[in-house]
Amino acid sequence: MKRRGIILCLCILAMFLCRPAAVVAQQSQEQMAAYYYDNGEFQQAAQLYESLYKRTSNKYYYQRLYSTYLQLGEYKDAAKLAEKRQRSQPKELSLYVDQGNVYLVQKQPKKAEKYFDRAIDAITSNLAPIPDLAMAFSNIGRPDYAAKTYLTARGKTRNPQLYFLELVGIYQAMGDYEAMTQEYFGLLDHQPGIMPSVQVSMQKAMLEAPDNRLAEGIRQALVQRVREHPENQTYLEMMIWFSIQQKDFAFALTQALAVDARFPGKGGDQLLRVARIAYQNEAYDVAAEAYRQMQKKGKESPHYFDSRVGELEVEFARINHNYAIDSKEFQSLVQRYEEAISELGKNERTVPLMRNYANLMAYHGNDAQAAVSMLDDVLEIPRLKPAVRDEVKLDLGDLLLFAGSMWDASLLYMQVEKANQNDVLGAQAKFKNAKLSYFNHDFEWANSQLKVLRSSTSKLVANDAMELSLLISDNMEDDSTYGMLERFADADLLLYRNQLDAAWFGFDAISRSVVTHPLFDEVLMRKAQIRMKQARYTDADAILKQLIEMYPYDITADDALMLRAELNEDHLDNPAVALECYEKLLIDYPSSLYSDLARKRYNALKAR
Repeated sequence: MKRRGIILCLCILAMFLCRPAAVVAQQSQEQMAAYYYDNGEFQQAAQLYESLYKRTSNKYYYQRLYSTYLQLGEYKDAAKLAEKRQRSQPKELSLYVDQGNVYLVQKQPKKAEKYFDRAIDAITSNLAPIPDLAMAFSNIGRPDYAAKTYLTARGKTRNPQLYFLELVGIYQAMGDYEAMTQEYFGLLDHQPGIMPSVQVSMQKAMLEAPDNRLAEGIRQALVQRVREHPENQTYLEMMIWFSIQQKDFAFALTQALAVDARFPGKGGDQLLRVARIAYQNEAYDVAAEAYRQMQKKGKESPHYFDSRVGELEVEFARINHNYAIDSKEFQSLVQRYEEAISELGKNERTVPLMRNYANLMAYHGNDAQAAVSMLDDVLEIPRLKPAVRDEVKLDLGDLLLFAGSMWDASLLYMQVEKANQNDVLGAQAKFKNAKLSYFNHDFEWANSQLKVLRSSTSKLVANDAMELSLLISDNMEDDSTYGMLERFADADLLLYRNQLDAAWFGFDAISRSVVTHPLFDEVLMRKAQIRMKQARYTDADAILKQLIEMYPYDITADDALMLRAELNEDHLDNPAVALECYEKLLIDYPSSLYSDLARKRYNALKAR
């Protein structure tokens, strides 16, 4: 075996030694030429490449020789080289670019463009030389002529969709957003079915654009197209899409209504889309109006059920977002919920309505009995999905805790935890039971459960568990009586049960009982939350400002910043303070759970 290997090696060596001397010499010469070229020794490189090119007329040798002439400033030699090669290779249209480039580097653009125009004039329906020609123009910094190359080829072949991606890329690089937009719309004219792909491409381009000129160009072009082609559904839908991208939900709704009026079979889909996206972005007025417009289409409409449920979900979210609701608004909303549940029935599809109604009655109407009764009705729905049933059990447990039935609430939490030991729902149930134990002054057991939950796969549960665990562990007193922590937990339970005045006095008593205590930052946070629930937003803002200034390194700091930012943006009409809070949160607390939301709201507020 070893002998065969030796014989094979000798054969290979013999073949190498037997190669023609001219081949070996050429390879050695090419290596030397490349070495000189790469090291900037262009005079030596030129001599070697002249010899190599004379011998083979290889395109690579031509390009290297042409480049060395330019580097050496031997422009006449470069021009003669390109001209001579063109006579022998007339199909290489990029050689016109080389000839013109000789003048371009000498700052004689008019002479250069004569050759560039010859290249464009030489284009035929044969597309083979087009990529090289366009690349040659791009390489010398003339993307305008690269675009002319593709457009001329498009005209010669009478194919208006040819080189779409190439032209879009060139126009984007040039910053010619009007031409770029027209390319997109020209493609849509011929292939409206690829609208989703166009939207993805345009969205990416807008994200990469250095300023707002592209977005403004798209907007103007869309307005023009819609005006010129009012019956073209594609452009109306594109306008809706663009308005949503720009967070202009009111205008998106206007366009969705236009689609609904002109294309009754499709309008409902667009209205539903606008309603859902506006709701997700907390544009509650637009979302509610979109759902109301859908309801006007009548009960026979395929979207009637979704619009009925959706509008009430929007109003429920608005209450939770605003923290407070007056009695008239509350009674009106309760009546609308009851009418909707009566009309649509108690079934799996109306479970969200029933859960919201229970929440509304308990936490805003202080009618826990009505809330529990509604959740009991949910649990009696036949063939209810297990996950939904367990979520409702958690709701019911929360209500029982709210009403003072701690033992019953704990039993429900344990049932859900046992049935969902390896998923998020089980972790939520475990956390709720630990918090119940905290309310019940069983701090050591609660903390042991919370420490387990701090490694939960659910980021939200893990963060909540960490906050409550730190609250307990940081405030356990040395004598094991936990007196101050017990007072805090009692006030916390009053706040949970919506007994706001009593909770305020409880927290206030803690801050007045001693000069300093680790609980003081938590006390300020709870007092701010109480004032927000009471719609005393200016007072809440002052408390949050105090918390941020006094306790910038405590665990409540990022919570306070986010809460104060939202408060100033949504209730105090003070966007400058909101921006300052969002920015501080992003810079000083980059690992905060609120970072993504803060960045999103900061960018949206900055863009107004």
